[in-house]
Amino acid sequence: MTAPAKRPGRRPGSADTRGEILDAARAEFATRGYEKATVRGIARAAGVDSALVHHYFGSKDRVFLAALEFPVDPAMVLGLVAGDPAGIGERLARGVVGVWEEPQTRERLLAVVRTVASNEEMAALLRGFARPRLIAPLAAQIGGPDAEARVEMAMAQIVGLTMTRYVIAVEPIASLSPEKLVGLLAPALQRLLAG
Repeated sequence: MTAPAKRPGRRPGSADTRGEILDAARAEFATRGYEKATVRGIARAAGVDSALVHHYFGSKDRVFLAALEFPVDPAMVLGLVAGDPAGIGERLARGVVGVWEEPQTRERLLAVVRTVASNEEMAALLRGFARPRLIAPLAAQIGGPDAEARVEMAMAQIVGLTMTRYVIAVEPIASLSPEKLVGLLAPALQRLLAG
């Protein structure tokens, strides 16, 4: 008598397969880095079929965002930049401030920022993810001379705001209204991204 063929997908006996996939993904990303980690490798480490990883997350990008618990999809940022170049700074500033002012999102973003600031391995993973999915596409969208450097400088403005307002709470920035914050940030982003 032959044993029945092993069926792909969810293995029996585990109530938290999604959590186990995320644990395996964190280990794979930490060991191999974003670029070298694969959905198949994550599935193998979790003891599931890669179709189940796709079922829960859809793509390697989505597995990474979930594993890092990063609440903002780079596609949202790319959407903010699309459109009339005359309003790019304000759209991006409103989007960034809006995301950070949402309490649940802010807590998750703060966890990511603190982790990345204190853990070079996580910082390298985030850089490896962000460059091809956010920085390079944004630079291609805005075009012009030094587009990638201008995008990086805009990101530096946003990271600076994040640290000043939400992590260190430097006054008066920490207590400015969101509208005032957008008014101060938008012109800097506009100059960098639209010239």
